[in-house]
Amino acid sequence: MAFENLSERIQKALRNLTGKGKISEEDINNASREIRLALLEADVNFKVVKDFIKTIKQEALGKEVQESLNPGQQVIKIVNDELTKMMGETAASLIKSKHIPTIIMMVGLQGTGKTTTVGKLAYHLQETEKARPLLIAGDIYRPAAVDQLKQIGDQLKVPVFSETGEKDVAKIVKDGLTQAKQNKNDYVIIDTAGRLEIDEPLMQELERVKVVANPDNILLVVDAMTGQAATDVAKGFDERLDITGVILTKLDGDTRGGAALSIRAVTGKPIIYTGQGEKLTDLEDFHPDRMASRILGMGDMLTLIEKAQSDYDAEKAAKVAEKMKENTFDFNDFVDQLEQVEKMGPLDQVMKMIPGMANNPQLKNINIDKKEILHIKAIVSSMTEKEREDPELLNPSRRRRIAAGAGRPVVEVNRMIKQFKQARDMMNKVTKGNMKGLSNLPGMDSPMAKMAMRRMGKKFKKNKKKRMKIKHYRG
Repeated sequence: MAFENLSERIQKALRNLTGKGKISEEDINNASREIRLALLEADVNFKVVKDFIKTIKQEALGKEVQESLNPGQQVIKIVNDELTKMMGETAASLIKSKHIPTIIMMVGLQGTGKTTTVGKLAYHLQETEKARPLLIAGDIYRPAAVDQLKQIGDQLKVPVFSETGEKDVAKIVKDGLTQAKQNKNDYVIIDTAGRLEIDEPLMQELERVKVVANPDNILLVVDAMTGQAATDVAKGFDERLDITGVILTKLDGDTRGGAALSIRAVTGKPIIYTGQGEKLTDLEDFHPDRMASRILGMGDMLTLIEKAQSDYDAEKAAKVAEKMKENTFDFNDFVDQLEQVEKMGPLDQVMKMIPGMANNPQLKNINIDKKEILHIKAIVSSMTEKEREDPELLNPSRRRRIAAGAGRPVVEVNRMIKQFKQARDMMNKVTKGNMKGLSNLPGMDSPMAKMAMRRMGKKFKKNKKKRMKIKHYRG
């Protein structure tokens, strides 16, 4: 994750405050100093950091915190709220046209992943809105840019409009929009040229395209790995084009993450999506509150649940939940679950969305090799149908036979079976509403994890009451 170092340092600064019956001004100053250094090293804009620290100190030294039963957790809440405000408070979405098509103009420097992001956005709209987009190939300068967009269009079964030999980008866009209206496409996404840096010819061309297209959205694609420079780029594009939002790419790279924390505060324009991978499926809605939770080590269960829901059949999910509740979850279900988790993305990133896991020392250098999953599948495949359905049958002689069939050591088979049983028992407790089922996980005793779990518990109770009311109302 982009914020790993930042997250670790902020949590360390706040950890010293938790558990104290009373917090002094010196405690607040020390924590604020650590947080300020962490933000500056993460390449967050200096003015943004200055304002952020000033607000935290004022709030943390307030009467309400001083008289609180748990001032340390109150300070964590203040930092969480201010981080959320810094990134925009609420999630922003695309501006929709009253009449189709909704026109989206994509802009940005060269090398930010703009053309790939056009494809990701097209896929996202297909999945979330059953949209029928048209892509316009407006980057006529970069070698193979048009071919790259056509290949993406072929993968998604989305039409791509281009005009071979045409040198006037504004004309290409105008003709493409005519085709979109004829074909009744509900979205048009315009790919435009970039440069290594902002220059006058680039801006003039983009301004001409803007006049012709009259876009509902002008989305700036920014590389998160460029740090604070990304904020300067956003400011430059916004001054000339009046952008409506930002897509932050390469957020999964080895980056300090300052761009995500600074862009909204500096430009006033929201981050709408983030890209965290190279696949066309790797585009997420940006939620400031969830990102703040990730930074503070509270995890991001809502995104994790959404990922699971988008990749999982609802009927199948209900059956698995029932089996977990009845403790009849077997190895066939286990392999099926593994395949579903694989679809959600790299397992180390998925694990870090669980409260308390984000900076767990045991996960710090986690590297989930795909071979390990293949080994698990090989072990399960070497079991008989009865053994898969009833793990209690797996005595030592059966385990030796399975190990030989899978070509894996017996110790690995034993370890896998033990982990399976532990996971099954834990999920059995959780599905019955016993959140204590998670409390034995390493890292779950941290103040941030406890706060996150309390929030989840409240939501669980609230939803349970709501379900009971509905059930009673229906009779």
